[in-house]
Amino acid sequence: MKKRMLSFLIIAIFLMGTGCAGTNQEQQTSEPQEEKEPTQETIRVASWSQPITEQTNLLVDEDKKFFSEHGLDMEFIPGAGGGDAIKNILSGQADIAFTDPGSLLFALDKGEKLKVIYNIYPQNVFNVVSLKEKNMTKPEDLKGKTIGVYSLSSGTRQNLLVLLHQAGLTENDVEIVETGLLNFAPLMQGQVDATAATDTGLLMAKEKGLGDVNVINVKDALNIPSDVFVVTEEVFNEKKDVLQTFLQAYQNSAEWMINEPEEAASLAVEYAIDGKEEKRNFEIIRLRNLSSQSELTKEKGLGALDAEIFQQAADTYHSLGLIENTLNMSEVVEEDFVPNKQ
Repeated sequence: MKKRMLSFLIIAIFLMGTGCAGTNQEQQTSEPQEEKEPTQETIRVASWSQPITEQTNLLVDEDKKFFSEHGLDMEFIPGAGGGDAIKNILSGQADIAFTDPGSLLFALDKGEKLKVIYNIYPQNVFNVVSLKEKNMTKPEDLKGKTIGVYSLSSGTRQNLLVLLHQAGLTENDVEIVETGLLNFAPLMQGQVDATAATDTGLLMAKEKGLGDVNVINVKDALNIPSDVFVVTEEVFNEKKDVLQTFLQAYQNSAEWMINEPEEAASLAVEYAIDGKEEKRNFEIIRLRNLSSQSELTKEKGLGALDAEIFQQAADTYHSLGLIENTLNMSEVVEEDFVPNKQ
C-alpha cells in the first residue's frame, strides 16, 4: 500500500513539473520578440571633389534616406580630381569612383581593369569663354589665340584639345596658359584672349562682374559625358547586387533633385561646403540637372550609357596623343547595368 502511494506521489510530482514547463514555454512563446534592425551594407563612393552643391543629392541621406531605405550605409570620400577618385578604388579605399572620362581613359591606358556603370552627367559641361569684343564665336576663331586653363592636367585643357581637334586644329595652333582656378580674372584683365572653363565656373564669374561674353560649348563639337560612376572589374564581379541597389538609390536621388530643386538648394546650405547662398545653390543645381539629362536618358532613364560615345572619346584622346593605346570601350561600358526607367 505504501509502495503504491509512493508511486502515485512520484507520478503526481512529475505531472506537475511537466505542466509548469509547458506553462513556461507558453509564456516564453507569447512574449514579444525584439525586432532586429535590418543590416546596412556599406558602400564607399570616392568623389573627384569635396562635398559640393552640384552633388547635393549624394549628400543628404540623413534627411532624405535615399540610400539607407535601400539598406545602404553610403560613405562619401572626398578627393582632389578625377584621378584621386580612380586611385581610391584601385587601392581598395572605395568601391565606386565619381570621376571624369579623361581620368578613366588615362587609367585604362595604363592597363587598369575598370567598368563604367552609370552616366552621371551625359552632357559635356566644358566650354571656352571670350569677351564679346574679341568676336570669337566658333572653334576655328581660337587659332593663334592665348587661352587659359585651370592646369595642364585638368579637364579644361583636355576638353580644349578635344574642341581644337574637332575643328582641325592642334595645341600648336594656340598658346595655352595655366591660370589656376581663378582663371576668369586673367580674361577680365585682358591677359588671355579666352579661357577654358565649365558652366558653373562661368556662372560664378558672371556673379563677380564678368561682362558680355561669347561661349563656345565643347558639347557642340563632341558631347563626351562630364562624369561617370566607375568600379574595378573585381568589385563589379563580386558586388553586383549591392552596386545595382546603389544605382537605383542614386537614380531616385537624382530624380528628386530634378523635381525638387528648391528643396535641394535649401539642403545644400547645410551639406555642401560651397552652399552658403541658397540662390546660387539653385542655379548650380539647375545647371547640373540639365547636364544629367539627354535624349538617351529620356528614352532609357537617368544614367543610361552609350558605349559608342565613349569609343569616340577614347579614339579622340588617342589621336591627340593623350593616351598611347587603342581602347575597346565596349568591354568597359556596361550599358545594361543601369536600372530601367521607372
